[in-house]
Amino acid sequence: MAFHYWTALFLLLSCLFSISNASAGDADPDYRTCISECEISGCVGQLCFPQCNSSSDGGPWYIQEPLYLQWKKWGCQGDCRYQCMVNRERERETLGQAPVKYHGKWPFKRVLGIHEPASVAFSVLNLAMHFHGWLSFFITLYYKLPLKQDKSAYYEYVGLWHIYGLLSMNSWFWSAVFHSRDVDLTERLDYSSAVAVLGFSLILAILRTFDIRVEATRVMVSAPILAFVTTHILYINFYKLDYGWNMIVCVAMGVTQLFLWARWAAVSSHPSNWKLWVVVIAGGLAMLLEIYDFPPYEGYFDAHSIWHAATIP
Repeated sequence: MAFHYWTALFLLLSCLFSISNASAGDADPDYRTCISECEISGCVGQLCFPQCNSSSDGGPWYIQEPLYLQWKKWGCQGDCRYQCMVNRERERETLGQAPVKYHGKWPFKRVLGIHEPASVAFSVLNLAMHFHGWLSFFITLYYKLPLKQDKSAYYEYVGLWHIYGLLSMNSWFWSAVFHSRDVDLTERLDYSSAVAVLGFSLILAILRTFDIRVEATRVMVSAPILAFVTTHILYINFYKLDYGWNMIVCVAMGVTQLFLWARWAAVSSHPSNWKLWVVVIAGGLAMLLEIYDFPPYEGYFDAHSIWHAATIP
């Protein structure tokens, strides 16, 4: 349950601090001029990008690079933006100026084509921890605890926790993909996955903290939330990716369930209550990493990536 609380906090903060608004860097005239020239010439200084001067299909298969080399490329616009950003940040450093964000992100150093390598690595580790937790839950229920005659578990919330585990792992997977390559598709998949697990987490929080076991009551509670979450996911994918509205939805669902779990920890006599309180306090402290944002150390470790690392233990 503490695991559930921490994931809800992660998703809430992701919605709050992943809004891709215009930044100081991409408004810089020198940066914009560099991109415009690069998209025409295909070069930034002495470095040229073949994909800026090639057809969309890449030409015949026999003159294309192997797939294991192609996946590291970002396309003309992506490579122009990155190299212009690198050059502009070198100039700013020479002038003694602090780094600035470009298109909502700090100037990271790519590794094998990965845009935010530290966040990707920590997202993968969080995914591994969720898999470990889900697998441990499965083994405990079906191999360490007694079962009913039909081989099902006595615990009434088994199915709900299994679905939660799968949705959480899916969310961390797309978090890793999104931090690896920030394009429109990966952004929408990351946002949609986060909203899906937040919505289901809210349902789970209500059912578990109020100890709802009657099937009909569970359906009555779950149906409107499922309908709303499904509609919202369709809205941000097929109508408009409204960052402000998405933030409101995430905050509403996230804060509601955090209060539900805090209330449950206060009134329940569950033996693991102390774990939940540890997560509540640690989560509050970890939020400081998102509030007091800072540029990436050595081009890799910014506040957001370190916060991803903090969620692993």
